[in-house]
Amino acid sequence: MSLKKFIMQFRESIAIYLQIADYICERILLKQWKTDERIPAVRELAVQLEVNPNTVMRTFEFLQAQNIIYNQRGIGNFVSPDAIKNATEYRKTEFVDKELPNIFRNIYLLNMDIDELKTRYENFKQQNFN
Repeated sequence: MSLKKFIMQFRESIAIYLQIADYICERILLKQWKTDERIPAVRELAVQLEVNPNTVMRTFEFLQAQNIIYNQRGIGNFVSPDAIKNATEYRKTEFVDKELPNIFRNIYLLNMDIDELKTRYENFKQQNFN
């Protein structure tokens, strides 16, 4: 578990605790944080992300309610056994409900073809995840 400084570029339109939740989900989905592995403590993560510890606590409470992380009292927070499935469901719902409509709108306004996007998406995957 790395404690190196990570500067988040927060967006004003989304609550900070939800942006931190996305950051944690991304680490889990990229398998940088594995099932039953301890994640950074509230204070550690607050220092790392340069945010208030109360904001991180709110994030942890949110992710616990989503069954993405769990708490072992006195020991810390850990990645839940169903974290990948639950994080995927959470992120997919957020994407489909909040981001995809704007993407579709831009595709329509720019008169773009879905086949062009497929090619670009395949290139993106190959360059970034292979």
